[in-house]
Amino acid sequence: MRRAAITGIGVCAPGGRGREGFWDFVLSGRTATRPITLFDASGFRSRIAAEIDWDPAAAGLAPAEARELDRMVQFAVFALSEALKDSGLPDAGVPAERVAVSVGTAVGATIGLDNQYAAASDRGRHWLVDPGRAVPWLYDYVVPTPLAREVAWRTGAEGPVIVVSTGCTSGVEAVGHALELVREGSADVVVTGASDAPISPITSACFDAIRATSPNNEDPARACRPFDADRDGFVLGEGAAILVLEEFEHAKRRGAHVYAELAGFATRCNAFHMTGLHKEGRELGEAITSAMREAELGASGLGYVSAHGSGTQQNDAHETAALKRGLGRGAYEVPVSSIKAAIGHALGSVGSIELAACALAIEHGALPPTANLDRRDPRCDLDYVPNQARDRRVPAALCVGSGFGGFQSAAVLTDPEGRAR
Repeated sequence: MRRAAITGIGVCAPGGRGREGFWDFVLSGRTATRPITLFDASGFRSRIAAEIDWDPAAAGLAPAEARELDRMVQFAVFALSEALKDSGLPDAGVPAERVAVSVGTAVGATIGLDNQYAAASDRGRHWLVDPGRAVPWLYDYVVPTPLAREVAWRTGAEGPVIVVSTGCTSGVEAVGHALELVREGSADVVVTGASDAPISPITSACFDAIRATSPNNEDPARACRPFDADRDGFVLGEGAAILVLEEFEHAKRRGAHVYAELAGFATRCNAFHMTGLHKEGRELGEAITSAMREAELGASGLGYVSAHGSGTQQNDAHETAALKRGLGRGAYEVPVSSIKAAIGHALGSVGSIELAACALAIEHGALPPTANLDRRDPRCDLDYVPNQARDRRVPAALCVGSGFGGFQSAAVLTDPEGRAR
């Protein structure tokens, strides 16, 4: 079977600029959560989010690009530029038809669409909207395909191109699809990852309605508390991560640096409820078991689990049960953490950001902590690396995701070099 190596990483996330800024931030134990500034959130139940301090010009975007590209596409363009430079792919001479793109997003161009509806309807005053008030490129905000288009065009990719949109697991599943493209021989290189910019009135209203987000507006920095007994919901985030996934021997022949091998992936659906989860975590447990089996790895071989860890009462208990089902008694031996307390929940893109964190944990031999974990929930009784980073060699890492609609996904990264830190 053809193997797949990660040879480039680009990250655009709250708290730190680029891949290294992101990694330093998530290791620090600090959080990027603050009152929302992107719109007037005064009438909302949850008025906090983890925003990126975004300057399109500083990120290298031309004025026309900053005007026309939705915020989530801009994030992806930045992360793509960093990932391509990191991988050395532009100078590798890979035939364009052997380069593919697999990218994910949960809510697409939400900010652009929200803003244009407000303009065309006079901020909702008119049922019959005036299309003359909208921008000529409005269609780009209706569909998620501009994300894949921009990544493909800027990469020069002429192989398979796809957008994956499965809610909060989109980022993991887009990378999982990229793995299959490499394995089946459809491409030698796949530029993959995800991007989302969901901090908008419509998204906030949706999560307010189901009371999924934290209402702790008085203490934003401590609002998201994964696995803590006092957790009361997640905090919206935003951002992107792009990975260069490359056929392993192809990468070695050109002397590329390999962060990690993507060795296993699996996904399941609970076919149960739009937002509800079976408390025993069966489907996510099955995805974990399948991904681990594909990677030919037992629980004793893991050095780290990057949890979905959203900070809701339901998810964290469900995920703990799923890890026990998937890893058996070994679940108690492997460190687990959630970086969502630090950078928020960027919906579809957070899975790719967490995969980037797994690759960097393997690279640097360090585990990011679960910030704000002060009072453990008795139902959540694993080693969640509370508040402080931990030095540890990571021979392999498991990344899990859980999304509304019942989607449950898992991916396994390994250190093919056996590097000792």
